[in-house]
Amino acid sequence: MKRNRKRKALAVSLLVALAAWGTTSGRKAVAATSDAEKLDEVRQMFSSEYQEEDYYRTDRLLLSATGTLKPLYRAPAVADVITAEDMAKAGVKTLYEALELVNGVHVGVSTKNGMSPIISMRGIQTSLNPQVLLMMDGVPISLLMTGTRAFLYLPLAGISRIEVVRGPGSAVYGADAFAGTVDIITKDGKDLDGSVAGAGAGSFGTYRAWAQTGSTRGSFEYFLNAEYAKTDGDRDRVINSDLQTVFDGGGSGASLAPGALDTSNGLLNVNFSASKGDWSFKAWGLTENSGVADGVTNTLSSNGNINVDQYLFDLIYRNTTLVRDVDFSVRLHHMYYQQDALVQLFPEGTVLPIGADGNINFNTPAGVVSFPDGAYGEPVQTDHQTGIDLTMLYEGLARHRFRVGTGYQDIREDTEEYKNFGPGTLLAGGDPPAVQDGTLTEVTGGDIYMGEQHRRLWYGSIQDEWAFAQKWELTAGARYDHYTDFGDTVNPRFALVWETRPDLTSKLLYGKAFRAPAANELYNRNNPSNLGNPDLKPETIQTGEFVLDYQPLKQLRTVFNTFYYEIEDLIELVPDPGANSLTSQNAKNQKGYGFEMEADWEATHTLRVKAAYAFQRSKDMDTHELVADAPQQKFLLNPHWQFLPKWSLDTQLYIVADRPRAAGDTRPEIKDYQLVNMVVRKKDIINDWDLSVVVKNVFNEDVREPSSYNPAVPLKSNIPDDYPMEGRSIYTEIQVRF
Repeated sequence: MKRNRKRKALAVSLLVALAAWGTTSGRKAVAATSDAEKLDEVRQMFSSEYQEEDYYRTDRLLLSATGTLKPLYRAPAVADVITAEDMAKAGVKTLYEALELVNGVHVGVSTKNGMSPIISMRGIQTSLNPQVLLMMDGVPISLLMTGTRAFLYLPLAGISRIEVVRGPGSAVYGADAFAGTVDIITKDGKDLDGSVAGAGAGSFGTYRAWAQTGSTRGSFEYFLNAEYAKTDGDRDRVINSDLQTVFDGGGSGASLAPGALDTSNGLLNVNFSASKGDWSFKAWGLTENSGVADGVTNTLSSNGNINVDQYLFDLIYRNTTLVRDVDFSVRLHHMYYQQDALVQLFPEGTVLPIGADGNINFNTPAGVVSFPDGAYGEPVQTDHQTGIDLTMLYEGLARHRFRVGTGYQDIREDTEEYKNFGPGTLLAGGDPPAVQDGTLTEVTGGDIYMGEQHRRLWYGSIQDEWAFAQKWELTAGARYDHYTDFGDTVNPRFALVWETRPDLTSKLLYGKAFRAPAANELYNRNNPSNLGNPDLKPETIQTGEFVLDYQPLKQLRTVFNTFYYEIEDLIELVPDPGANSLTSQNAKNQKGYGFEMEADWEATHTLRVKAAYAFQRSKDMDTHELVADAPQQKFLLNPHWQFLPKWSLDTQLYIVADRPRAAGDTRPEIKDYQLVNMVVRKKDIINDWDLSVVVKNVFNEDVREPSSYNPAVPLKSNIPDDYPMEGRSIYTEIQVRF
C-alpha cells in the first residue's frame, strides 16, 4: 500500500514538473489578460476610481455573505466562488463533485438515508446533515421533512457559479445556515448570447445530453437550459454483509450480500430565466429516479426506487429610482417537492420478529413472520413552500450601507404511506400471520409514519456595513425568526475587516446561528427504528474566526483562517433503552477548532496551481470523544496546465485523512485515501466544437466512506466494511456553440 501511494505521489509530482517544463520549452503561451482589461474590470467591480490596492486585488465578487456584492478579500466571511469555467476545467458534472473542490468541505454519505450525500464542514455533520443551508439564487430549498437537500445529483450545465460560505449565516438567511451556506446561482441571458449543446458518455452506463440558449436584447434577456443524465452506477461497489446477514443467523438465508449497491440514477433538469426592466423571473424543475443503495435499513434489496419531482418559481421586482439612495426589492417564491420512495426494507424470504403492533420488534415479539416477497414501505411526502421577502438597501448616510429585510414563509407537508407491515396491515386479521405477501396496504389517514404538518415563520433582519475609518469596515447585523412550532430565535453577527496593506486584508468574525428541528425529528411515529420528539429545541452554534488574505504578488494569492465554535443541543438519534427504536434528542454539545489555508499561484501564462489544506478537531463537550466520521485533515493539489494552444490538462489530487470511529466502535480505523482525477480539454477541435475527456479515480483507489456499526442495536446499522465509492471511470463529452 505504501509503495502504491508513493507511485501516485510521484506521478502527480511528475505531472507538475512536466507542466512547468512545457511552459518554458518554446511552445506558444496563451495571451494573458491585458493591463487595460484588468483595469477596466477593477473599475467596474468597485465603481470607483483606480487605486493601487484595487488593481492589486481583482478578486471574484461574492453575494452570499451579506446580501450585497463584495470582492472576496473584502467580504466579511470565509468563502469561495466556483465559476462555470472552474467546473468545466475540473470536469465535475454534479453539485456535490463541485463542492469537493472547496477547502474545508468534504462530501460523504449518510448512514441513515440510502447513502444520500452529506456536506461536512469543519467537523460539523450528523447522520442526515441538515446543518448546511442550500439555496437556489438565494431561495432556501431545504425540506421540512428532514431539513436536508432535496436532490441527489443536481447537474451543472445551467449553473453560473456556486458561492460557498463556511461559518454561520443565520443573521442573513435564518434557519439551517449553521455550519455554512451553499448558494447555487443559475445562468441568465448575460451568461450566454447564442446557443450551446453537448453530449457525453462514459463508464457505468453513464450518458448526458444538454442544450441551452440565451440572449440579451436591450432591457430584455432570457435563458433556457435543459439537460438529461443517467447512470447505471458502479456495480463493483460491493458490500459483503448487511443487516439481513445478521437476521440470517436465524436460518432464513435471505441476504443479498455480498452484492452491489444500487446507485443508479436518471434525471431531467430544466431552468429558465427572463427579465425586463425592474422585473425578473426564474423557474427551475427537476425530475429524478434513483436506486436505493442500501436503503433505510442498511440492507441490500432487489426492488426499490426513489422518485422525486421538484419545482421552484421565483419572481422579483427591484426598483433603484423610486426613492433616493434606496434599492428596494420584493421577492415572491414557491417550491413544490414530492418524493415517492418505494423501499424494500428487507429482501425476499426474510423472516422477522413482529410485535403486537405489526412492527419489527426484537425485544417483545408477538410472533415470527415470513415475507416471501420482502418487507416493503412506500412513504410519500409532498412539500409546498411559499414565501415573500422584502429587502431594502439604503446608502444615504455617509460611510454606511444599511440592509433591512422582512418576510414570511408558509410550509406545508402532506404525507401518504403504503406498506405490508405495521398497524393497519398485519393486525387486520388479528394476530400477526405466519406469512405476509408483498401486497401494499394504504395506511394514509391512520397511524402512519408522520401526519400532515404545517409550519409558518416570520422574520425581520437588519445589517449595517460601516466604513468607520479608512481601510476599516465593520459589518454588524441580526435576524429575528418566529416559528409557529417551536418559538423565537435571534442570531447576531459581527465582522471587522481591515485592509492592512494593499496586499493584505485581516478579518475578525463572529456569528451565531441556529438549525430548526426537522419535521421527522419532531413528529416521526410508528417507525420501526426512528421516532420523533416534539420537545426538541433548535440546535445553536457560536463561531469565531480570524482570517489573513495575503497577495504578495499579482500572480499569487494566499488565505489563512483559523476558527473555533461551540454547538449546543445538537440533535441525533439516540437508542431507546430496552427497545429497538431510536428517538431524536438534543443529544450533545460539541466544540471544534482548526485552520484552513490555501494558495492560488499563476506560475506562468500556461500553468496555474491551486493548493489547499484543512485541519479540524471536534469533540463532544461532555464525553470529550472525537466527532465520528468527519475528516480531520483534507488536502487538495490542483495544477492546471495549458500545454498547447487550446489544449489543457487539469489534475486534482485529494487526500482525506483521520476520520475517527464512534465511541465503542471496535472496527479498525477508517482508511485514509488519495484520489487522483484528470481532465483533458481541447477547444475548437473543429470550429466551435470542444472536446473533454475526464478520468476519475485514475489509480482505481479503494475509497471508503464510513458506515455506522452497532451490533447491540440491530436496527441502527450493520454495514461493517464501510461504503465503497466509485472506482476508476472515463467520461467523454463534446459540445458545440452556434
